[in-house]
Formats: sequence, structure tokens, C-alpha cells
Amino acid sequence: MQTSVIKTRVHWLTLRPCVHPFTRSVIMTHIVPTFGIFQRSMMEVYRRKRAVFAYLVYKNYLKRTERGFWEHPLVAKRLLQCTFTTMFTELREDDTKFFNYFRMSIKSFDDLACKISDVIKSEDTVMRLAISPLEKLCVTLRYLGSGCYIIDLHYSYRIGHSTLCTIIRKVCKAIWDRLLQECIPKFCTEKWLQIAERFEKRANFPNCLGALDGKHVRIVKPTKTGSLCHNYKNYFSIVLFAIADSNYEFLYIDVGSFGRESDCTIFETSQFFHFLQNNELDIPKGMALPGTAGPNLPFTFVADEAFSFPKM
Repeated sequence: MQTSVIKTRVHWLTLRPCVHPFTRSVIMTHIVPTFGIFQRSMMEVYRRKRAVFAYLVYKNYLKRTERGFWEHPLVAKRLLQCTFTTMFTELREDDTKFFNYFRMSIKSFDDLACKISDVIKSEDTVMRLAISPLEKLCVTLRYLGSGCYIIDLHYSYRIGHSTLCTIIRKVCKAIWDRLLQECIPKFCTEKWLQIAERFEKRANFPNCLGALDGKHVRIVKPTKTGSLCHNYKNYFSIVLFAIADSNYEFLYIDVGSFGRESDCTIFETSQFFHFLQNNELDIPKGMALPGTAGPNLPFTFVADEAFSFPKM
């Protein structure tokens, strides 16, 4: 733009009547063409820079998409040499070893497989055979039960790293969707009375509806989180807040709060606390203690001093 302005001013100068003819000829012969050459050279530099930038972007794209193998030789031998092929049948012959490996009995494993197989099943293609639902479930349970790294599963099950990540997420979501209503049913008065009855029978604690606490689950520090996940125990974690009955079964869970947050803060920001404050849990009215005629005492939850409860 500056070059164009200068060039325009030079042309305007040559048109002035007071300019000597010789000066006008010098300007038109030498100075004006010089500005044109300078402008063309700047445009050429700009075009070259754009070409270099496009080349670097294309080269970086090729680096990212370049693959040495369509299927790595280690993964190609999965059907013959992976852990699922060589060990699964043998593990099913020993209940103790099967439970130790998968942290689940054979019967529970089969029941779970029947409930989620149709969700996690994949179709075979002309390129390769799909991973079976049983193998997907085995990989996920081993990952959840042992706490091993995904790279360990990659070498033992001979499945690609990114494929393993996809499988684990898909199976976990299927388990949650299929078993949520079965394992964590909605709250109702009849359910609360059954829980209180079991607490009285097993723990000799009448009018108790559940025990609640938080558990710090150790994790690798997520990127760009600062000290959000650093807890008072001096490691990084997320918090599992849960309410359990006398059979150690979950009645409610809240997962994913930052490790730096206290139990009280997590409880007060949970959906359960919101329902409790608004009397939406269908908690029964108070009852007299066993062996007494009164007065009626309210139902309670058991927790440590870190939690604060509103009046119900």
C-alpha cells in the first residue's frame, strides 16, 4: 500500500506544470519503473513464502499419516498367540485362577457378557475379522481389575493401543447403561425401609439408611490442571463419593471431583444433596426404636465429621 501511494505521488509530481521537462523525463524513465520493480519483487517474496508454508504443512501432514505397516506383525498374530486365545479356556477350568485374573466369578462373567454382547459387538469386514465381544470384555475387566497400563495389554492381547482405548470406553459405557437400573435402582420408600431393616439386622443400627464417604482414586496428573487434582495425601487423584448399604452395595455414586476438594464440598454439590434438601428422596417418616414405644426418631445416614447434613 505504501509503494502504491509513493507511485501515485510521483505521477502527480510529473504532471505539475512547474516541473522542468528534463526532471520529468528522469522521473518517468528511472524512478517510476524502479517502484514497479520493487512492488513486483515484494509480491514474488510473498508468493514464495506462501509456497514454503504450504510445503511445510503438507510435509507435517505426511509425517503424521505415514504408516510403516497396514497391520503390525505383532498384531497380525493376535488370533494365534494373544492371551485371550492361549489362556482364556484354561482359566475357565479353574474358578480361583479365573477370579484372581478378572476379579469376577465365571458365572458373573457369563451373565455380564450376555447382557452387553449385543451392544459391544462389531461386524466383520472384507479387510479383517472383528474382535469378539468376549475378548473385549476380557480386556476391559483386566484393565479395571489390575490397574495395568494399556501398553501392557497391547503386548499381551496384541491389540492396537488406540483400539484398546476405544474398546475400554465402549465396554464401560455399555456396562453402565445396562446395569444402572439393576444395580442402583431409583429411591423409593419401600427401598429405604428394606435398607434400614438390613442395617438393623447386620449392624445392630436401627433407622439407618446408608453410610457415605469419599475415596481418592490415584491418577496420573492430567495436563494443564495445575494443582486441581493434588490432594492432602500428596498425590494426584479424583474422588469417588458413594453411599452404600449394609451389604456394601452402592446406593449412589458421584465420580470425577477434583482431588483438592473436601468431602463436604463434594457432598454439598452432588445431586443427592439437592434431592435431600428438596425432600425428593421419598425418605420415610421417623420410627420408634426397637423395644420402645416412642418417641419416633428420624432415619439417618452414617458419615464422619467431614460431612454436614441439613434437617430433613
